[in-house]
Amino acid sequence: MKTVKTKELLIEQLKKTPIIQIACEKTGVGRATYYRWKNDDIEFSQKAGDALAEGSSLVSDIAESQLMSAIKDKNLTAIIFWLKHHHPAYATKVEVNARLRADNEILTPEQEALVTKALKLASLLPDVKETEEETK
Repeated sequence: MKTVKTKELLIEQLKKTPIIQIACEKTGVGRATYYRWKNDDIEFSQKAGDALAEGSSLVSDIAESQLMSAIKDKNLTAIIFWLKHHHPAYATKVEVNARLRADNEILTPEQEALVTKALKLASLLPDVKETEEETK
């Protein structure tokens, strides 16, 4: 009966603090015991996973709230972070430069078509209508 109550307390602690080590310390449960329960008790394992997800969502909400406060306080780092992750014009961009031909080697038309098609599929070239040769 004590184990059932301890498991419930641990689940509740994981919802508040989604860090296994800290939740175990606050409830007086060893990490090894936590993982043994997780392996042996399917219901506990499911509840622990749900509690960790709920706790992580709570921490994310708190972090976003703090980020909004920092933006309101004109914190430039917070402003940059927000724009880079929420506005396409400020997102990190990747630029790729490549040559289809080596100095001493010329690709066959089939090889060049294959490389061009691969680059298009990787969204590294603008979408150009494929010719019949490229689709062969």
